Amino acid sequence: MDNQQRLKDLQAKLDALNGLDERLYEQLSEHLSSEIDMQNSSDDSGVKVAMFDTKTYDKEYFDKLNPQKIQLRTIAASLNEQTVDLAKGCEVVCIFVNDKCDANTVMALEKIGVRLIALRCAGFNNVDLEACKRHNISVVRVPEYSPHAVAEHSVALMMMLNRQLHKAYMRNRAGQYVLDGLVGFDMFGKTVAVLGTGKIGACVIEILSGFGCKILAYDKYPNPRLGEMSNVDYTSIENIISAADIITLHIPLSDESKHIINDAAIGKMKRGVMLINTSRGGLVDTSALIRGLKTGIIGSAGLDVYEEEANIFFHDISNQVLNDEVFARLTTFNNVIITSHQAFLTQEALSNIAETTIENILEYAAGKRFDELSNSVVC
Repeated sequence: MDNQQRLKDLQAKLDALNGLDERLYEQLSEHLSSEIDMQNSSDDSGVKVAMFDTKTYDKEYFDKLNPQKIQLRTIAASLNEQTVDLAKGCEVVCIFVNDKCDANTVMALEKIGVRLIALRCAGFNNVDLEACKRHNISVVRVPEYSPHAVAEHSVALMMMLNRQLHKAYMRNRAGQYVLDGLVGFDMFGKTVAVLGTGKIGACVIEILSGFGCKILAYDKYPNPRLGEMSNVDYTSIENIISAADIITLHIPLSDESKHIINDAAIGKMKRGVMLINTSRGGLVDTSALIRGLKTGIIGSAGLDVYEEEANIFFHDISNQVLNDEVFARLTTFNNVIITSHQAFLTQEALSNIAETTIENILEYAAGKRFDELSNSVVC
């Protein structure tokens, strides 16, 4: 059976499925459409790339910036051991934060001929780098796409929680124009703990300095420029956690930083502290956070990430039972705002992600491997 006949048969099966499982149908339909585009392509010289967990905005920006040297197969499904075969015929897979590249997935990718994993994000904790090294697969990432986007979202969460805008909006929609329970505080003069002063953390500090905040900063590698600012003091994690009115997380997830916000850390915090996390969900022990919210030690929390977000964020689960009991409990607090990993989502960031990812892939296509690649990630 030739490829065209195989695609026709698959289309017939999809037509029969239509309406039975809308999400599955949409994912398979998008994959089929992308496969047909690749089959119809007259240029066989371009590197073939399977882009997993593709959203409409991904396709829009990649299509706009693709120099036609890349044959892009867009796949709505996330990458894991069960979906590896969707990348057959491609030597590159392009993945995002919730795609799973553990040792078994990496081994399966190597078996179907994949030689490059191109992350369209900065973090790489979802990739087993040791396995990639064993199976001769290069890994690249987008080290920075728009630190301003994530920093601005972090401060937006602070302001929304502080001035209770989420509550005011819902009240006003219902015709309740009362102010009781909406009292906030001046940001001016407040002490903000910034854990992680890389590019995003630095942007957060610069924004908050405009409010007149005092900054207590922590980073393994302090930024000398920030250290010279009159309102910024570098100190230990213990010191900044105990003194802060607001704590905002901007450190990468590692074995060392996992659950850095836990029962012990929360026990040292000021009563009523605000916690912001736009970095990685695993930095926070969510069960400990819930306990902190119940006791009032955590006065409010703004979260753009969640440790077990993979089956929740980026999906429409409005017609499904929420089986994650921890997350379900978290959503019951009216002093918690959850956004679904959208801090990065600006026009500028999407453009930078697509541009850098394409450049990474073209470097690979030109023959570069491993640490020869500009944005290589090695173990």
